[in-house]
Amino acid sequence: MDERTPLSRDDVAAELEGSGFRHDGERLTAEFRTADFSSAVRLLDAVAEEADAANHHPDVRLGWGRIEFELASHDVGAVTGRDVRLARRIRALADQFGARPA
Repeated sequence: MDERTPLSRDDVAAELEGSGFRHDGERLTAEFRTADFSSAVRLLDAVAEEADAANHHPDVRLGWGRIEFELASHDVGAVTGRDVRLARRIRALADQFGARPA
């Protein structure tokens, strides 16, 4: 997957099936449920480490027992391979922290 090539919904669907992420035409979105606020924060902290390492950062909404992610490559104006890779990593971290897709 190219870093800067926009991906279609079909491209993304094949890559993220079962991940909890959806492609709404402009971005990838997912919401995960956690046991409480502090577990959502711990998941966010782990995702922040990954995002900094990749130099690609999601938009995040955090609440009691939930965390929402939005991914898009703003420099391209679309979803790219960077977003798919980070979405996969977020899902792996969510599993590791006991968070489940909403």
